Amino acid sequence: MIRPNVRASFGRTEAEILTALAGPDGDRRLREEGVDALLDDALLLRRLLEQEGLSGVPARLVFYLMVRHALLEREVVDREMADYTAALLLEFGRMDRAYRASEDDPERFFYLTDILGELERARGDREFELRVHLGNFALWMAGVFPDHITHRVQRKGGPPLSYYDTLGASGFRAAAQTDVALRHGLGRLFLNVADQFHDVRGALNSLSDALFFPRAKNPTDRVLRQVRQDFLRAMGDE
Repeated sequence: MIRPNVRASFGRTEAEILTALAGPDGDRRLREEGVDALLDDALLLRRLLEQEGLSGVPARLVFYLMVRHALLEREVVDREMADYTAALLLEFGRMDRAYRASEDDPERFFYLTDILGELERARGDREFELRVHLGNFALWMAGVFPDHITHRVQRKGGPPLSYYDTLGASGFRAAAQTDVALRHGLGRLFLNVADQFHDVRGALNSLSDALFFPRAKNPTDRVLRQVRQDFLRAMGDE
């Protein structure tokens, strides 16, 4: 199960990197303001990304900073949500983990409809696991690969991003209402992700466009994609 545990994993190495990025008064700021103040400083992320290479920087720190500031730009201030989203990216970035409801699940799901089909037969912990995966997988696909989804819409009549938003939010919302979520202390987090799914997905789109896949085949398509999303949202259709 993916948990919001990235920030909790930060130790001396991450603190040293942050204070170095903060400049001469980095140590003082860490003592007086705390690590979250440094993590929330957009200048530090900018300095980190401007470095020659990131091979010496822990991936957990890089992904948390990128996600945190992408979310802040959309006024999503919940640190736990940034923590969970960063953990999701790190977890789903490993081999074929994104297609499995859990790390040791022998079954792979390549489409949201596959997960929905399995949900019809699932009960108890398995149902919870699949509902969470429905949210996770929708967020992963629509957040990190929006160009791929847009291409499928234009060429093959595939479902639009709003389809992923709807199913992803429903997965998290249904999972939040289970005893399993309450037992693991994840109910409030999943409800928050469900309520702000569109904004979280949009934040990941920004990261995808700017950092993950910066060389778009057709940048105009990206602009039109965003304009369409903003229009539909304003009209209450997304």
